[in-house]
Amino acid sequence: MNLVWLQSGGCGGCTMSLLCHDGGNVVTTLRDGGIELLWHPSLSEESGAEAIDLLRACASGERPLDLLCVEGALLRGPNGSGRFHMLAGTGRAMIDWVRELAARATHTVAVGTCAAYGGVPSAGMNPADACGLQYDGDAPGGLLGAEYRAAAGLPVINVAGCPTHPGWVVETLLALEMGALAADDLDALGRPRFYADHLVHHGCSRNEFYEFKASAEKISDLGCLMEHLGCKATQAHADCNIRGWNGGGACAEGGYPCINCTGPGFEEPGHPFLQTPKLAGIPIGLPADMPKAWFVALAALSKSATPGRVRSNAVSDHPVVAPAIRKTGLKS
Repeated sequence: MNLVWLQSGGCGGCTMSLLCHDGGNVVTTLRDGGIELLWHPSLSEESGAEAIDLLRACASGERPLDLLCVEGALLRGPNGSGRFHMLAGTGRAMIDWVRELAARATHTVAVGTCAAYGGVPSAGMNPADACGLQYDGDAPGGLLGAEYRAAAGLPVINVAGCPTHPGWVVETLLALEMGALAADDLDALGRPRFYADHLVHHGCSRNEFYEFKASAEKISDLGCLMEHLGCKATQAHADCNIRGWNGGGACAEGGYPCINCTGPGFEEPGHPFLQTPKLAGIPIGLPADMPKAWFVALAALSKSATPGRVRSNAVSDHPVVAPAIRKTGLKS
């Protein structure tokens, strides 16, 4: 399968993340899986006229285009012309190239939350009129329209994340090459379910503190980051703490709360990232699928049962009390 990768309005962070793929050289990994990277603006040798000729060949159908990956938000301004972002040397707006290539592609993939939903470039007053390929925030539409389907019949596949995990990208592309990704394998926001059916909370190293509602009070503390520091791991869809990043890291593992970067609108939560909005002392953003009354009852019970070790360690930047050593009383 031939793959063309375009970079639109963004920081290039998803490409930087991709280069940290645990499997090693990502171009070789894709090639071994039957995918040929025809062109990537940062990784390919072709530039200038060579690159433009290749894109024109794909747009005309002269060169088969199996996989179109777009990184970064689509900039429709000013006034729908797209002239805020021109593809150098072509005299044409990037959004025109994306529309033309998407009409030829067997599969179209939004790499990162900017390409999926608009992301950071769409924040604030959004003077660039930035949007995603098939979503504008959480509303279907975007650049290509809600009814868009690639040649194979799938909508845009939203490999969301800011940046997206390299494993999500590589596994999505390889699944498409093998014909192993169907409409039922995407969630309600177009994300591949192999990672989006998990919550970031799953596998979090702070889960003992969460269970006892032993909360961190400042960013360097070991405790749960949900109650006071804005962590949305119990609501965010991703497997970050299960597969880890760059050999095993994750945001909460590094001491920073999850900001739900795989979801539309994460860039403007309506409150500071390191603050948990509350009503009558109760966090507004409760864990997914959990009724408020149950959470309140569970939190009260958990806090009353919190071991002293957990309570002390939660507000420290290192373990100050070690677990007790006790005989279990069990015999084989």
